[in-house]
Amino acid sequence: YETVALIAGGHTFGKTHGAADPVENVGAEPAGADITEMGLGWKNKFGTGNAGNTITSGIEGTWTSTPTKWSNGFFDNLFGYEWECHKGPGGAWQWKPKNGAGEGTIPDAHDPNKKHAPFMLTSDIALREDPEYLKISKHFHENPEEFADAFAKAWYKLTHRDMGPIARYLGPEVPSEELIWQDPIPKVDHDLIDKDDISHLEKMIFETDLSISQLVSTAWASASTYRNSDKRGGANGARIRLEPQRNWEVNNPPQLQEVITKLEKIQNDFNEAQSGNKKISLADLIVLAGSLAVKKAAKDAGFDVAMPFAPGRMDALEEQTDIEAFEPLEPRGDGFRNYVKREEYISASPEEMLVDKAQLLSLSPPEMTVLVGGMRVLGANYDGSQHGVFTKRPGQLTNDFFVNLIDMNTTWKAKTDAQNVFEGRDRHNGDLKWTGTRVDLIFGSNAELRALAEVYAQHDSKEKFVKDFVKAWDKVMNLDRFDLKK
Repeated sequence: YETVALIAGGHTFGKTHGAADPVENVGAEPAGADITEMGLGWKNKFGTGNAGNTITSGIEGTWTSTPTKWSNGFFDNLFGYEWECHKGPGGAWQWKPKNGAGEGTIPDAHDPNKKHAPFMLTSDIALREDPEYLKISKHFHENPEEFADAFAKAWYKLTHRDMGPIARYLGPEVPSEELIWQDPIPKVDHDLIDKDDISHLEKMIFETDLSISQLVSTAWASASTYRNSDKRGGANGARIRLEPQRNWEVNNPPQLQEVITKLEKIQNDFNEAQSGNKKISLADLIVLAGSLAVKKAAKDAGFDVAMPFAPGRMDALEEQTDIEAFEPLEPRGDGFRNYVKREEYISASPEEMLVDKAQLLSLSPPEMTVLVGGMRVLGANYDGSQHGVFTKRPGQLTNDFFVNLIDMNTTWKAKTDAQNVFEGRDRHNGDLKWTGTRVDLIFGSNAELRALAEVYAQHDSKEKFVKDFVKAWDKVMNLDRFDLKK
């Protein structure tokens, strides 16, 4: 529906430019052009090089008789003629009406004395040849007002898709309507919790049998869906409890459901006990529980830290969640949880996917490093495996990952031909000490990452490691809190 609206609506306007063969007439791109072209590039030597001699795509033509006005002319021409494929003046394959039909109906863009026949791209012809596209195209042709509305909404989506929720939009022309592709979340409708409430909730959380590993993993699973590229995902909305996220392999669905069920009970018990309008959303509780688990892990390691927490998240509804649109957010790899989806078409290495994940989370190399090291000792591997858990005291927020990773008394050897899992053995007696993945060993192998690992491995860096982890953790938990960044 949106695809047809965008193709037909976009081709209602303007023209394409292919007055001559671009291979023979257009120069190098800006980066490859001669220094005298001053960074412009793509110099066109055909005729005047502009106006009627312009070359861009190499395809030449105009779709409608009113290319500067909105009309239904695209569909009129698409269904009004029979089309044949031919090579245009730019040497590209394009379509024209059969038997010279339509000649003289399309104005020239530059010479009022010239007229042309309409033309179509292969993508345009697909709108009448593909059975599904054909149904939509005919419907739009017969319902021009719906077509205009569909194009306006699809264009709005196309040009605003990477801006995140509507709360980030500015100016007097922001539409009042909130659309599902903007991942809507209800507005806060209750009083927020305070420090005393957090202390009470802390007791409720740790009275359950939920482990630090489970709480940390769930909070990370919720918040780390954020993508800085288009401002989607994140912990706000608690969509971790909804389809499709609750069944993503990386989230370990059985464990996730156990945690969510117990946190929902805490939420209900807490909210029902309030006499006023004070409540806590599940989205807030997931983050709070994970952060309190980090606090406890730090205390168990000998460090009292103040965990930042900013309430104000809300819980999205199923009808506010476009399941198909969320499917692309499923990670193919999450090195922070030592996860790689086993699919043949994935050519990137686990360590490359870690870096990609880190940049989507807007993390610096030090932030990425400290988070991986902390997640390992907290036992946050997606499947509960011991890969990369280089510590004898799991669940405590220590710098043991780095200490043991670069220990010269350990030698490493690939366990599999694929070199995805490695064994670390005692250099002297050959006893097995650790197992790790490519993501784990890259922090000892890569020069930049090893330098960071060596900083955190120092005996006097224990407190620095904890503080840096807490700061990076809080950053990830709040990446989608645009209300805090105003």
